[in-house]
Amino acid sequence: MLQELHIENVAVIEKADVSLGSGLNILTGETGAGKSMIVDSLQAVLGGRVSRELVRTGADKAVVCATFDPEPARAWCEDHEIDLDDELILRRQITAEGKTTCRVCGVPVTAAQLRELGSLLLDIHGQNDGQQLLDERQHQRYLDAFGVSDAVIRAYQKEYQAYLDLVKEQETLRGLESEKELLTDSLRHQIQELEQAELKSGEEAELTEKRDMLRNFEKLSEAVDSAYALLEGGEDTAISMASEAESEAIRAAGFASELSDVSTVIHEAVFSLQDAAETLRDFRAGLDFSEAEYDRIESRLAAIRRLERKYHADEDGLIQKLTDAKERLDQIEYADDRLLKLEKLISAKEKDVKAAGTELSNARRTAAGKLEKQVVSELRDLAMPGVRFQVELAPIGGKPGFGPAGTDSVRFLLSANAGEAPGRISHIASGGELSRIMLALKNVFARRDPVSSMVFDEVDTGVSGVAAQRVGEKLAALSSGKQVICITHLPQIAAMADHHYLIEKTVSGGKTRTTVQLLDLEGSMRELARLHGGEHITELTLASAKEQLVP
Repeated sequence: MLQELHIENVAVIEKADVSLGSGLNILTGETGAGKSMIVDSLQAVLGGRVSRELVRTGADKAVVCATFDPEPARAWCEDHEIDLDDELILRRQITAEGKTTCRVCGVPVTAAQLRELGSLLLDIHGQNDGQQLLDERQHQRYLDAFGVSDAVIRAYQKEYQAYLDLVKEQETLRGLESEKELLTDSLRHQIQELEQAELKSGEEAELTEKRDMLRNFEKLSEAVDSAYALLEGGEDTAISMASEAESEAIRAAGFASELSDVSTVIHEAVFSLQDAAETLRDFRAGLDFSEAEYDRIESRLAAIRRLERKYHADEDGLIQKLTDAKERLDQIEYADDRLLKLEKLISAKEKDVKAAGTELSNARRTAAGKLEKQVVSELRDLAMPGVRFQVELAPIGGKPGFGPAGTDSVRFLLSANAGEAPGRISHIASGGELSRIMLALKNVFARRDPVSSMVFDEVDTGVSGVAAQRVGEKLAALSSGKQVICITHLPQIAAMADHHYLIEKTVSGGKTRTTVQLLDLEGSMRELARLHGGEHITELTLASAKEQLVP
């Protein structure tokens, strides 16, 4: 549930704090007072697309904070290593330059992560959502969301993707035919050149080290000889002096027992020095400068680096290029055989896709029957007694007879009046009917949707009279199981509120400000009277409002 909403410097809203309750929360106000900014702020704090135009004129930044019940988000927060207490706080900041920052309980997140989290917390039904019903490409998505299991959809998508992979390979091989001879010659030359180089991983580093050693042969020899001489190469060397020190330490320990360990330490040092001297001696014995070896190394390094420059790759990259070239050449040379095999594989995979498509179609037909009954029931409750709602599933024509979404197309058909044949919604439904159909779908989906809060932005578009009363009753019924936040112009809907908020715009000091305040019973009564009769509130309109609020 959305508990608190803090808005700062968003368009005409300088600062507003709204405490929302459970049940039906209604927001009313004059046109242009800033009601849409409430929805825009909610969309922003849930990770929606924003722009710098959202920032109030003259302000450096806009800030929206929303506090939710943390329970629906605990698993998500654990996955993203965000600590939760008793509140879940989402924060979105937009600067005047258009830069945004997002935080969840103080932890920085991306806008995409905020959208992912927001989808668990709030479902926003905007003013234009009803227009989605006119886009028949959306109908399949609605039906699948209503009653087709993810497992059935994933099974089809897996088979369809496997089919696409085979077709893509087939198209690639066919495309190679026109360039086959040129590509073959090029790849063979590349393979020959790289194979003759006999490249080995790590060879370049090893050769570079050896070359540098030969390049500094004289200095290296001199240093090794000097080190060996100081250790063991003459009189008064480090080893002889250390041995003498060991003897003296043993003698001293005869007079002071606490020095007994000293001789042991010196003895170990003598052994270490002797080992070091032997290593230097052996290294020097094997050290030899060969002009031919030096030239060989230089030539080898030059050859490797020439190939690296030519192919724009390091040593390991050249080795991989050789492997890739061999695989590509095999692919080209055996393309005809592979194409014949692919034709058989694609034919077999088409059958697999169609089989999975049949399962998906069956699941959709079952879901369609249930959706039709539930939507018709909802629409009759919304003052559309003669309505017929039908889900049409039609096979996809042509070859191969299936697409990304299955083997059939989905289309919603509607007959708003008794005796009329169902037709395309875009040709039949009025604005008010679109609003009610969308509300009916939302109500049907809400029974399966775990999201506990819903926002309706002017769901009453094109609705009046008895239909408006039914919409209000439907929203009130929906709010018995979910938190519902609704922006409306209709008194029939506003009268159903558990919590009624007034959005007002005022001008002070040359600046426009919007405020949001929770109304008491008297305030709700006056606002309903305004919705009934405009700014001239009379005793009659007040009485009518009171009758609506106090049955």
